[in-house]
Amino acid sequence: MKLYHFKKLGLAMISGVMMLAPTSCSDFLDEKDPSNLTPESFYTIPDHAEAAIGATYSGLRFYGDGAGIFSANWQMLEAVTGTATTETGQNSNLNNLYSLSHDGNTEHVNNWWNGLYRIIANANLALDKIPGISFVAPATEAQKTKLLGEAKFLRAWAYFNVVRLWGDAPIITMPQTASSEDFFPERSPQEQVYNLIVEDLKAAEAAGLPVFETSGRATQMAVKALLSKVYLTMAGFPLNKGASHYTLAAAKAKEVIDYSKANPTTVNLFDTYKKIHDETQKNKLEHLFQIQYNTVVAGFPLNDFFPNFKPVTFAGPGGTGSTVPTLSFYNSFETGDLRTKDQEGWFYTSYYMNGNGAPFELGAPYVFKYFNVAALGGPGITATRLNNLNVNLIRFAEVLLIYAEAQNEVGGLNAEAYEAYKRIRDRAKLTTPAMGTFSQTSFREAVWRERWYEFCYEGITWFDMVRLRKVFNEKTKGFDDFVGHVNLNTGDGVTLKEKHLLFPLGVQEMLNSPNLRPQNPGYDQ
Repeated sequence: MKLYHFKKLGLAMISGVMMLAPTSCSDFLDEKDPSNLTPESFYTIPDHAEAAIGATYSGLRFYGDGAGIFSANWQMLEAVTGTATTETGQNSNLNNLYSLSHDGNTEHVNNWWNGLYRIIANANLALDKIPGISFVAPATEAQKTKLLGEAKFLRAWAYFNVVRLWGDAPIITMPQTASSEDFFPERSPQEQVYNLIVEDLKAAEAAGLPVFETSGRATQMAVKALLSKVYLTMAGFPLNKGASHYTLAAAKAKEVIDYSKANPTTVNLFDTYKKIHDETQKNKLEHLFQIQYNTVVAGFPLNDFFPNFKPVTFAGPGGTGSTVPTLSFYNSFETGDLRTKDQEGWFYTSYYMNGNGAPFELGAPYVFKYFNVAALGGPGITATRLNNLNVNLIRFAEVLLIYAEAQNEVGGLNAEAYEAYKRIRDRAKLTTPAMGTFSQTSFREAVWRERWYEFCYEGITWFDMVRLRKVFNEKTKGFDDFVGHVNLNTGDGVTLKEKHLLFPLGVQEMLNSPNLRPQNPGYDQ
């Protein structure tokens, strides 16, 4: 939308202008105000194209923005899984998510919608304006193509979240103004949204992106990994594409795995879990794509994982405890799983007073997956107090399990699928049953179970629940149907219902854009 910038002029300036000669006055009035930028006047040189893509990347950080007291946007994807609970309970919006009573007024829901469509809007503007910019030496047309590929990758990521959260959704691919024909868009069928996602990712894949690099920008490995994940999702609910898309998911994941085998020091699993939350390892090896954080711009946003008022950092007692593991989920891990070992894997049950003092027991397991020892303190470590960790969106570990699951569905269990699954368990120091002991059904559930354990608290579990229509049962270690499953964190036997497969649209958004109606089934208008 065009923005018009008005400035008040003082009487003295007006008097001065009146005294100018006619030609001077004409020249003055013809001058363009360099501070009054519009899309038409800004996109003129390659640096402007780079800035447009930078703005689109920065939009990813809505993920960690606040959603009221003791709450952030990312918690929406954790509270509804049943694997987390809260020690704080002071945010009614977050409490509603934990109790599965969220609705179209829930702040997180509205923040996700606005955040994702802001990324889409920035990507659309870049895709519309960058082709008209002349890229002359030292800039190149290859650079232009690469930037357009990055814009399409980011738009695909945003739409992939939109369609999984709300189902049918507006498809907007051009910059909008108040006079645009689709300024009040209608929702398009989910399959059309997925078709756009695949189209964008294929374009990004062909855009000459680097195979892999540590800048934090999109690479071929990130694109292929996301495309494999999209295909896997399309194979399941609600599109039920089945074998054709399991085949596509397996093939695309295998491209990443094959590259890793040929380049094991470039793309691979980290040899320890601690490296996953070591800020010196950002954008490296296992981290295929991350949201970039630096305290100069924005500090790491997942601090709500800290235990409530326990002195685990240099700052002493603090934290919110508004997202903590449920005991039932923590206790469901296999005996000896390194991911449950104190301060070695995903959890910690003890720490050091104020970060590097005397050891003390926490009294319960808390999430260690994002604990930045360099910033927060540890034995013999003076805390920098600058938490520059990134947020993971795609890890190589997920590519391995995508391949294992998809290959098992279309060709049955083979040695490569078994090896991909086993590598995840090997790092966890677990013994994996021999390949011949698995049936297609038992291997399917084994991979699902591994996904619950490997990707807990990474914004992935909820989407697995929706695409599989299955939920891990922490007591039986099997899988329940989604509808009717009891999330143990609710404490009062609340069951997942059909309506929970989608989130509600924001009430205010529907008031602003009435063509979005009707509301998703089961939610009040």
